[in-house]
Amino acid sequence: MFGIKRIVIAQHERGLYLKNRSIEKVLSPGVYRIVDPFGRVNIEVYDISNAEFKHVSEDFIVKEKKELCEKYFQVIELGDFEAGYVYMDGKLTAVLAPATRQLYWRGPVEIKVEVQNIEKEYEVARDKVPLLANARTGKMGRGVIDAILPVEVAAQHVGLLFIDGDLVKTLGAGIYVFWKFNRKIVVEHIDTRLQSMEVSGQEILTKDKVSLRVNLSAAYKIADPVKARSTLVNMTDFLYRELQFAIREAIGVRSLDVLLVNKGELDAVIFESVKDKVAEHGINVQSVGVKDIILPGDMKDILNQVVEVEKAAQANVIKRREETAATRSLLNTARLMSDNPILLRLKELESLEKITEKIDRLTVFGGLDGVMQEVVKIGVKQG
Repeated sequence: MFGIKRIVIAQHERGLYLKNRSIEKVLSPGVYRIVDPFGRVNIEVYDISNAEFKHVSEDFIVKEKKELCEKYFQVIELGDFEAGYVYMDGKLTAVLAPATRQLYWRGPVEIKVEVQNIEKEYEVARDKVPLLANARTGKMGRGVIDAILPVEVAAQHVGLLFIDGDLVKTLGAGIYVFWKFNRKIVVEHIDTRLQSMEVSGQEILTKDKVSLRVNLSAAYKIADPVKARSTLVNMTDFLYRELQFAIREAIGVRSLDVLLVNKGELDAVIFESVKDKVAEHGINVQSVGVKDIILPGDMKDILNQVVEVEKAAQANVIKRREETAATRSLLNTARLMSDNPILLRLKELESLEKITEKIDRLTVFGGLDGVMQEVVKIGVKQG
């Protein structure tokens, strides 16, 4: 019939009855026939299985329709320093920001809100951390992202917690969740494992004005993260500069010959120079080593020539020593044979054997004595 609306409200629904855009009542489940010839009535139907109620007239309902509000809605109001954990049917589904008013439909969904004072407590309760840290996606993802800051500190790391620019505490390895409401929270991660630093391509003049290119490596740890962060703007830049200064100072007062003879001494000098300076800022240098000392091309050629001459001289000395030893051995052999005729005879036979090995055909006249006299003659002069 003209001017009559038929409205059906299901069991899981409620109808908000507005006349002339003002809320008058809530329709429970049922079938309604509403006479509205002038189109002044509007029914807004809500599915209360989604218990959260959002409407531009929330304040009006709370303040002007108190009986209606008490009957159909559960009102949650938080103070300026309060946050709320919203449980629906026993499951954590949302968080509420400070100074929030939220209405929920009374009905099949059981609503419970747990309030936490965050004026001085900036960390989410530990029993809520596993739930919120892993709930950044899905149904309550947007609200959680706006409300909390999850932080994971890895093993062998330390987290430095800053609140509104002030260092508040250190965090060990683990998962933490912080409220972002009313404050700015930053966590800096410091690696406390043994690390290496390379100082490469340093052009330095030695005491005797030779230009060298030096590469250095250092191993270090951040022993006191709080001291290091509090006293230094950039820890690695500071350590790099100190190593630079130390290597320049150590090489600048030494000649090239000294550096090439004992590179280990250079390592020790650089280590002692930087160790105490960086320790004052919470950095523990454990070792320093010069990897390369690179000479310019012309100096490299000169040194190669020097080495070549030195090696040639050493080889010549060895050769002369061996020749002297061989001559001394021959002299000793000659003395033995001059004093011992039998030994002389044996030497003659040995020489004869070596000679005959190279002769294809040998004709002998006069017996063995003839051979010895004509082929091999070893002996002293006859007087």
